Amino acid sequence: MNIRRIMEDNTGSNPQSVGLTEKLKSWLSWSWTYVCFIWLTMVLVMIYVLWSPLKLQESLTSASVFLNTLTPKFYVALTGTSSLISGLILIFEWWYFRKYGTSFIEQVSVSHLRPLLGGVESSSTTGLFSSVNGDAEPRPSVSECKVWRNPLNLFRGAEYNRYTWVTGKEPLTYYDMNLSAQDHQTFFTGDTQQLKPEDAVMQKAWRERNPQARIRAAYQAIELNHDCAAAYVLLAEEEATTITEAERLFKKALTIAGKDINLLVYIKRRLAMCARKLGRIKEAVKMMRDLMKEFPLLGMLNIHENLLEALLELQAYADVQAVLAKYDDISLPKSATICYTSALLKARAVSDKFSPEAASRRGLSTAEMNAVEAIHRAVEFNPHVPKYLLEMKSLILPPEHILKRGDSEAVAYAFFHLQHWKRAEGALNLLHCTWEGTFRIIPYPLEKGHLFYPYPGCTETADRELLPAFHEVSVYPKKELPFFILFTAGLCSFTAILAMLTHQFPDLMGVFAKAFFSTLFAPLGFFADKMESFLPSSFWHQLTRI
Repeated sequence: MNIRRIMEDNTGSNPQSVGLTEKLKSWLSWSWTYVCFIWLTMVLVMIYVLWSPLKLQESLTSASVFLNTLTPKFYVALTGTSSLISGLILIFEWWYFRKYGTSFIEQVSVSHLRPLLGGVESSSTTGLFSSVNGDAEPRPSVSECKVWRNPLNLFRGAEYNRYTWVTGKEPLTYYDMNLSAQDHQTFFTGDTQQLKPEDAVMQKAWRERNPQARIRAAYQAIELNHDCAAAYVLLAEEEATTITEAERLFKKALTIAGKDINLLVYIKRRLAMCARKLGRIKEAVKMMRDLMKEFPLLGMLNIHENLLEALLELQAYADVQAVLAKYDDISLPKSATICYTSALLKARAVSDKFSPEAASRRGLSTAEMNAVEAIHRAVEFNPHVPKYLLEMKSLILPPEHILKRGDSEAVAYAFFHLQHWKRAEGALNLLHCTWEGTFRIIPYPLEKGHLFYPYPGCTETADRELLPAFHEVSVYPKKELPFFILFTAGLCSFTAILAMLTHQFPDLMGVFAKAFFSTLFAPLGFFADKMESFLPSSFWHQLTRI
């Protein structure tokens, strides 16, 4: 049952109470503006009425005398302090925006003040996009942005750890590793009601945060049962420091895996990836094809993406096209690998002779138009990829999990496929000339897509969890600076200029300040004079007596 059906059922269960609540909210929201206006009017009237009894004129006179006795140093200190405070707020707002992608003041206002004023949160499910048949559907929320396991994820011991030893940086986030631990627990332990002693040890091993603790637990499981295949899988993933050693441990695990389908699929896939990394590409392709034939129902593991990458390395483009014909179907979920590989094949057919100058004179041929449309399609699906393929952004090691259409998927795709684009002569040049044209096709604001559903707004949050802190996450669409950052920047600059001018030209700034305030309060004096001339003096006398 979808979200809309649930909401309709809940609304239909008690329409009178919901209708009364909605009417009350709308009335409060409507009346809020008028209440504020009436309150402001009453304050002005009370100030005018109590002007004489409270001797407000004398108080203002004494205050003006006090302000006139202040030295310019006081005003320099006042404006300097204001500039310092607004500068600190600006620095904090900028840091918060860079880290979380939003303004702190704006977030607090929306979260705490807007509901009190009868507003509706912008993050609700009222954002709409069109489905294929034109019906309105709720836009995906953050919780609906599904994270997928990276089909080509690297080996921790032989690849990720070597990066850490060389650079001192951690390429994987705790969130990413925790997702992998959950995957392994679900994939390898099976029925938790009938756990063997070694399985119980391995279940704890996957949850261990310390790599050495996981490795010790794996050896402990092997001591309990020498045929514990899951323990050898863990050692191959995390203790093996070379691909050759990892392959040896996976082969050992394969001989004792038995009939556990999950283990067999995982081990055979990793063995195929080991063969690919060791240069035995034809062997890897054969292993992947056999695995897909043996377990055709495990399409969600995306083994075809491993196969596509290996076939591209062999430059077997006809076989690549055959795989795309099967998996680049409208009824199947897309990925950056599917979309960009399709674009690469079409670009490769025309890119070696493509020239922007010649194309602008004679127009695009049918093949060139097909290639450009394929690039636009791929860019609409994931707009982060071109900057990595064109080396406008630096690459990092891909995470173990990716978010489709997000920066994490773009990193993972470009890490493995950049070499294939470079091998196709002129393909990167064609991509460079045409990829930005995609954004002129996509409707703005992004409430509707062109070939796909609108770009989800939850990718930035998930990508920041998946990618390491030293990587600058790519954000689409590019966010404009919030109003409060611009406001505090302007306030800081303005008060700093006032402080400097007051320090350099104290007399001139004093004359300017008096002229400014006299001009500012002139409308109030004019309003008071008109009120005295319009109403009889006896009326004001009675009011002051009250």
